[in-house]
Amino acid sequence: MFDETLLARLDATEEVQRVGRSAILRRAAEQFLHRMEQESIDAQYRQAYEGVDILGEEFLGWEHQGAWPET
Repeated sequence: MFDETLLARLDATEEVQRVGRSAILRRAAEQFLHRMEQESIDAQYRQAYEGVDILGEEFLGWEHQGAWPET
């Protein structure tokens, strides 16, 4: 199931020794699923707004009038 070398490296960490391997793997799974959900939501937003002129015709050309501050 898991690579034994990977598990040995994981087990050698202080946090795994403190809270246990299962807790760390649960946290990793939760973080992975959260990231996948966020990426899906981001993709949906991109698809929904792709090619849409958000400002409308009344603001055409004004996007080049502003200046970004130098960092």
